[in-house]
Amino acid sequence: MRLNFSDFEPSVHSGVTADERAVRLGPSLSGTNLERAGDYNQRVVLQVIRRHPDITRSEIATMTNLTSPTIANITARLFDAELIVDAGRRTGVRGQPAVRLRINPDGCFAIGLNIDRDHVTLVSLDLAGTVRSRFTRQIAFAMPEDVVAIVRTGIAEIHQSGVIRTDRVLGVRVALPDDLGRVVLPHRPEGYERWGEVDLQALLADVVPWSIHIDNDAAAAAIGEAQFGSGLDHASFFYILISAGLGGGIVIDGTYYRGADARSGEIGFLPLTGDPSRVLQDIVSLSALAERLEAAGQSIDGLDPTLAFPEAHAPHLVAWLDEASSALVPALTAINCLINPAAILLGGRLPDVILDRLAAETLRKLSATMSNIPASAPIRRATLSRDAPAVGAAILPFLDRMLPSDAILIKS
Repeated sequence: MRLNFSDFEPSVHSGVTADERAVRLGPSLSGTNLERAGDYNQRVVLQVIRRHPDITRSEIATMTNLTSPTIANITARLFDAELIVDAGRRTGVRGQPAVRLRINPDGCFAIGLNIDRDHVTLVSLDLAGTVRSRFTRQIAFAMPEDVVAIVRTGIAEIHQSGVIRTDRVLGVRVALPDDLGRVVLPHRPEGYERWGEVDLQALLADVVPWSIHIDNDAAAAAIGEAQFGSGLDHASFFYILISAGLGGGIVIDGTYYRGADARSGEIGFLPLTGDPSRVLQDIVSLSALAERLEAAGQSIDGLDPTLAFPEAHAPHLVAWLDEASSALVPALTAINCLINPAAILLGGRLPDVILDRLAAETLRKLSATMSNIPASAPIRRATLSRDAPAVGAAILPFLDRMLPSDAILIKS
């Protein structure tokens, strides 16, 4: 059976929602059918080709334990859908040179939108995970109408630039903090609680010509890291997202764990040791850093915090790094003991050098207190640290429609 790109449109058979993606074997033991198994095998083969460029069909068969005829049929369908390309024949080996296969970056695309209290960022991504375009606005506490205007401009730029084929866009995923309008952060304006009543899909329907889905920002960042970042080396990790607030995400054996109420990883709300009236994100967040700078007569208003900070900010950054790393130690001690991750990854809207220093300083302080900890994970900057929620959000349509997930096999 041959297929075209249009066959990857969502359906009741293969479309996966965020809730379904989290499913493994829960209280209801559900089987699968041939259609779902075939869809899953096709996703596995595409994933293998994505992770192993220039792989041959025989190598795919060995890696997946699928038969050679099955691999031949699946790769033929992927060629027809323009999702993979022939990378030439492998030379220097005995016998008939085998054809090498690669992902076709132009096979499909997705859009990621991150809405937060200090910015709105829109990115487009290709199937290889390359960011094709980035559109961002530094804006404090953007109201719904502000977001509509920003997204309209960003989508228009994508159309005009021609960097992606808009007829092959799988969809748009929006990543934003839970309780965006409810959580009180410094300088939150009156009326910002309106976000609690906004239907984002309806809000953006007139400016976004593709399907729209919503996810938590830290979850999107962690899932993106699992698929296109450090998750290639670490099947289990804890992701820390430093933004206007502080969020976290748990990935166990390659699967994002959402928790009973889809609120797992809420590290920012952990009470501070010695001062339970305050929480961790009161210290470890861009809002906390901005407050420190404002108290010193400095400001980051209008600055992109993913770029280098002005030299005048240096002593205040050093002080914040010291306080933030100390505050993280009790939380990461608990994470090490409870989850035993292979790595703790730091991402967010800070320059790489700042994230690297925060990781190193936190690890140094944690190591000094870990004599009674059974195991301690390395702490390092996430691969997808810059624009992590937006990039992670853009990766989610690929996961829903193209890449393997346990939920594909479960018939709901």
